[in-house]
Amino acid sequence: MNKEQILTRNHVKVTGKGTQHIIFAHGFGCDQNMWRYVSPAFEDNYKVVLFDFVGSGKSDLRAYDPDRYSDLHGYAQDVLDICEALDIQDAIFVGHSVGAMIGILASIRNAVHFDQLILIGPSPCYINDLPDYIGGFEQEDMAALFELMDLNYQGWANYLAPVVMGNPERPGLARELEENFCATDPKIARRFAKATFLSDYRDVLPKVTVPSLILLCAEDMIAPLEVGAYVHHKIPGSRLQLMDATGHCPHVSHPEETILLITEHLSHTHPVTEVQ
Repeated sequence: MNKEQILTRNHVKVTGKGTQHIIFAHGFGCDQNMWRYVSPAFEDNYKVVLFDFVGSGKSDLRAYDPDRYSDLHGYAQDVLDICEALDIQDAIFVGHSVGAMIGILASIRNAVHFDQLILIGPSPCYINDLPDYIGGFEQEDMAALFELMDLNYQGWANYLAPVVMGNPERPGLARELEENFCATDPKIARRFAKATFLSDYRDVLPKVTVPSLILLCAEDMIAPLEVGAYVHHKIPGSRLQLMDATGHCPHVSHPEETILLITEHLSHTHPVTEVQ
């Protein structure tokens, strides 16, 4: 696959005046548009890379391969393909939810492309494994969610979107997420959901060598504080930052704080000179 095919496959967009790349990776059931409140803030100082995972947004559905995307490694390879196509080294990778885990897997496979990982609400395993691990969901809860997904996809989206988004006093946020869920092909969404919510990547966390910041929200039903603390404990040298934001999508619900914390972190770890 050549450069143009890769960029078309993932609907890659590059903007910004800087030289260092900052890559934004969306979460399950979303697309690059979810970064619209955050990514413009980095265009003066960075080269901003936005993309859609295959099967999401405006990606090329003809490139969807059920075998390749049966687990997160296929998506991680797509990230590496994008980096190769754009000749990216030492990028800042900002990943939300499963996008964070995909970034972790990509960085382990080839760390040369990454200077920093910024992980928003990451979870290596969503199912409780008591007594040692709290993932947030019981096995039977997850089975019920997949059953609802099969029986009534619209009903599943209507139920899950408010759970993910939180912030019930702002129902428009959940409605947008529900619309995103419903814009995805149900069969592809189910496979991505399985690759996401039934995965267990706890064992890879100690292999991360790229400096990492973990951003955690309060009242996050998808990636509770215990999960973030676990990720922090397992990734060597990582930093943990608790946000004032609530819910699982702070880049949508609380973009100003998200921008501020990313900017503050980068100013300490990798100061940049503004491009005139």
